[in-house]
Order: sequence, then C-alpha cells, then structure tokens
Amino acid sequence: MTTRQKTDTLPQGTRIGRTALRASDLGELTAFYRDVVGLSVQQQSESTAVLGVDETPLLVLERDADTPERQRSGAGLYHNAFRVPSRKALGDALTRIRDRWQLSGASDHLVSEALYLRDPEGNGVEIYRDFPREEWPITDEGTVHISTEPLDLESVEAAAAGDDRAPPGTDVGHVHLEVTSLDAFEEFYVDTLGFEVQTTVPAAYFVSAGGYHHHIGANTWNQRTSPVGGRGLSWFEVVLPDTETFEAIRNRLTDAQVAVSERDAGFVVEGPDGIDVRFRAES
Repeated sequence: MTTRQKTDTLPQGTRIGRTALRASDLGELTAFYRDVVGLSVQQQSESTAVLGVDETPLLVLERDADTPERQRSGAGLYHNAFRVPSRKALGDALTRIRDRWQLSGASDHLVSEALYLRDPEGNGVEIYRDFPREEWPITDEGTVHISTEPLDLESVEAAAAGDDRAPPGTDVGHVHLEVTSLDAFEEFYVDTLGFEVQTTVPAAYFVSAGGYHHHIGANTWNQRTSPVGGRGLSWFEVVLPDTETFEAIRNRLTDAQVAVSERDAGFVVEGPDGIDVRFRAES
C-alpha cells in the first residue's frame, strides 16, 4: 500500500484525550482500572464512571447491561494505551499486574517499553513509557521507526517503588483500533484530519501529529468486517492545541461532507467503521 502525501498536517501539541468504553458490569470494570491500571475514580453513578489522574479525566465507562458482547467480526478497540512518565511508574504497574491480574505480553518498541493485558470485558490495555525522544530511531524518510523486541521484565520490575496509583503525568498516549479497511482509515485520519503516517507493518498503520511515534494505530490482523458495536469502544477524543486548529479541522470535515455534531464544548463525527471521534481545543 502506498501512503499519500499530506500538506495540511496536524501541529505539535495535538494529543489523545479521553477514551470511553461501553461496559456491561460497571463495578467490575471500574475496580480493574482503579486497582490494576492505577487510575483514580473521579466521578461515579449508576450509569457512568470517570477515572483519571489528579483532576485529569482519561477514561469514561458507560454502563449498558443490555449491550451484547462485541461481535467477532466487529471493528473497534485493539487497545487503549496509558502512558506513564517514568520507568519507575512502569515498574509499579507491572507489580500491580503481577499481584492482581495477568500480564498477556510485553515489548520493547525502540521508542517505548510496553506492558499488555486485557480488562475483565476483553478490552485490550497497554501501559507504557516512552524513551527520550532524542533516542527514537528515525528512518531515511524522516519518520519514526517502531519495532517489537523482547522486554526485560525483571529490570522493569526492579525499578518499582511500590506506588499503588498511576502518578501525575499519566495520560492516554495513543489508541489502537481494529478496522475493516486501512484505505478508509488513511483517507479519514491522514487525508482529511492531517495525521502523518510514521510506521507501517503488514496490515497495520501508525499515525501521529507533531512527529510523535503514534497517536492512533490501526490494524486488520483479525480481519474485522463489520462496524463497531456491542461492548467495548464507545468513542475517543482528539485534543487540538488551539482554537485555530480546532476550527480548521471543523472546516476540513465539513468540506469533506462529514456530518459534524456539537458535543461537550467541542464536536463529534462518525469516522470509518462507525467509530465516534470527538474533538475539542486545549483548555
């Protein structure tokens, strides 16, 4: 697949904000993200829980006991990726996972060190920390090179300090989607929105703004063929660094005849595979 050339790219400071999951058992899922991932419960009702770090919300859980399980053919979430600010914090996360849950994978990606697991309803979770940006390998084309190498888990755990909560500075570094078409993904996220392709591997794209290694990943590894639905991903949020960029994206989407709906001091659009993407400007 040949990537397209972009001129109207998203600027430095563009980032992922909140992500939202449809939950069958709100209490069980809330406890997992609190006790294993280490987020704090900021708001909770019978229908919704909001978790984050300090006063920053990162994850919204929306209870729907009647929602069916995600279909095996359905597009949606591959994983939410929570980025911690240090190797010590990654070691603390590994300790919590080993004490309270089950690790399903771990990798050195040359740009980051990552731990992988699944929540009680099968949603993928990544907890990772970045290497210093000046150490990231750069290709001859000027993009970031991402690889998958074994991670030395014992040295990660040795860095732990015993903290039971994710520290200040933790955020959602990226979201990785399972899609039905990489062409449709690229047309929307790269050609229309202005993300830049950083790395491609067989059946997967990794795109970003401002030279980050990736803000959004997409793959067709499991050959999903139908739109998002059932439990799992409800929506995710792209935060733009200023109102000028926010308005430019709104105009770009309108020009592309994408329906824009106002929502929560921003707007929401339906992207490929029926995945809702929310946009707001940095406050």
